[in-house]
Amino acid sequence: MSYALVILEAHGARADRGLEGGQAAYAAMLAFAQQLKERGQLVMTQALSTEQTRVRRSAQGVEVLDGPFTEAKELVGGIFVLQNVDRDQALRIAAECPAAAWATVELRALGPCFT
Repeated sequence: MSYALVILEAHGARADRGLEGGQAAYAAMLAFAQQLKERGQLVMTQALSTEQTRVRRSAQGVEVLDGPFTEAKELVGGIFVLQNVDRDQALRIAAECPAAAWATVELRALGPCFT
């Protein structure tokens, strides 16, 4: 089965880490991704920018809203897409993720949206 690990960070967490802390966190995440790749469990991973834009469509047209969005307490900092794992394995991988030390790692099964 396939799963996504969604890294949810508090607003400002990256800035609070500073340059040295950010570089150390990034290196840990790269090493983690490499381990998953070597085990054949990683489809892809990507850090996400803190810039945010929302697009909404209604009968009145399309509305584009640029962030930051003050109502959001967290932002999606990155994702890992896993393959060839069951739920228990995915939970163990989420617990091993370095980001679990400074962020929330949310586990989501991938599948059809109509079930």
